Amino acid sequence: MRINILSPWARRLSALAAAVAISTTAAAGAAPAHGSFLGRLHTVRPVASTVPANGDVNPYGTAVVPRDSGKLRRGNVLVSNFNNSQNQQGTGTTLVQISPRGHARLFAQIDPDNLPGPCPGGVGLTTALSILPGGWVVVGSLPTTDGTSDTASAGCLLVLDNHGKVRETIAGGGINGPWDMTAASHGKRTDLFVTNVLNGTVAGGGNEVDEGTVLRITLKRHGKQPPHRVKTTTIGSGFAQKTDPAALVIGPTGVGLAKNGSLYVADTVENRITVIPHALSRHSSAGTGRVVTSDGFLNGPLGLAIAPNGNILTTNGGDGNIVETTPRGLQVAFRQLDSSGDPPGAGALFGLAVDLDRDAVYFVDDATNFLNVLK
Repeated sequence: MRINILSPWARRLSALAAAVAISTTAAAGAAPAHGSFLGRLHTVRPVASTVPANGDVNPYGTAVVPRDSGKLRRGNVLVSNFNNSQNQQGTGTTLVQISPRGHARLFAQIDPDNLPGPCPGGVGLTTALSILPGGWVVVGSLPTTDGTSDTASAGCLLVLDNHGKVRETIAGGGINGPWDMTAASHGKRTDLFVTNVLNGTVAGGGNEVDEGTVLRITLKRHGKQPPHRVKTTTIGSGFAQKTDPAALVIGPTGVGLAKNGSLYVADTVENRITVIPHALSRHSSAGTGRVVTSDGFLNGPLGLAIAPNGNILTTNGGDGNIVETTPRGLQVAFRQLDSSGDPPGAGALFGLAVDLDRDAVYFVDDATNFLNVLK
C-alpha cells in the first residue's frame, strides 16, 4: 500500500491523491535511442516499504550491498530515511536493508545522543550513502530540530560497522550539510565525493547562494578499526543552493564517478549536469565544472548514477522521470517512474543505484515510501 505521507518535494510540486495500491506497471517514456541503457528496461515493480517500526519516512539514500559482511547481504539494498514519523525533515535516524525479494529489516537506528564523536545538530540521514570494503557504511547527516531550514545544522558523516553500530563521526573540515555522495576504493584507501548544501544557505533566507561545494574526503582503513580521514580537498565550488519552505534545501545533489575519473554532478538549482575532470587526482577546485547538458528532459535532477554503458542516469525532482544522458551531453532516453500527482511524479524521486547484475535500477519513491526497481 502507498503510505499517505507526502514528501516535501511532493507537497510543493504535487497534490497527491489518497493512498492507493501499488501495482506492477510498464514504464512509460520517450522512445530510447539504440544502445541506451534505459532501452533495455521496461517494467517498474515495487520491492518493499522503506518504513521501519519507528515510522521514519522520506527515503533518500540508496546503495546496493556489494558482498556479504556482518548483517549486510550481497545484492540487498540499503536505504536511509530523512524524516521521522511526524514527517519532520532532517530528523530521520534509520537505515533499512531490503532484499530483492522484498524482505525488509532494520539495519540501524542511530541515537543522536549517543554518538562516538561530534555531529553538529544531531542526526537527519540524507541521500549521501556508500558501502565501503569491509562492510563499513558511511551516511550523511543534515539535521534539524523541528523539520525547518531555520534550524538546519552542519551535520557530519556517520561511519557504521557491518552490524549497524556507529563507530566514528567525520565532521568539520568543509563538511556542511552533506547531501549526496559516491565513493571509490583502492587498496586501503577510499575517496568519498560529497556534495554540501549549507554554506551560507540558511543565512540567505531563501535567496540563491552560490557556495555549494563538492569535497573529496580521503579515508584510510587499518584492520578492524573504522576508516579515518587523512585529507579533504575541495574539488568543486560555487554551486547554486537555497533553502525552501517545503523542500528544506535545494542544491548540488547526486554525484557519479566515471571510469576515466570524471565526476558528474546533478546541479539541481540550475537544472543541469556538470562534470569535474580528474576528480581522483586534482588538487584544486574546478568550480562548478563543465556543463554536460541542461534543460531538455531534465527537471530538477536529484539522484545520479553511472549506467553500465557509461551514460549518466538522473532522477527528476520536478516530475517522475529518470533521464539517460551520454558523456557528450545527448539526452538519449527517459522513462516515467512515478505517475501520481499533478504534475505526475513531482517530488517523488531521490536516490538510485544500479543492481549488481547491471541489468536493473533500484530507486526510492518518496511519495509512497517504497523501494522500487526498474528492470
